[in-house]
Amino acid sequence: MPQLNPAPWFLLLIFSWLVFLTIIPQKVMQHNFLSEPAPRAAKEYASTPWAWPWH
Repeated sequence: MPQLNPAPWFLLLIFSWLVFLTIIPQKVMQHNFLSEPAPRAAKEYASTPWAWPWH
């Protein structure tokens, strides 16, 4: 069964992890947003206490 021979697949595994751990994180970290999100002012809602009887 050729699937049990690790010789052709181990090198592919090493190179793929090498790409995933070195090249891809650098490209992701260099990503620039087109516009920075602006902070919104927090809305304060007017609250009135309940005047309901509890009995």
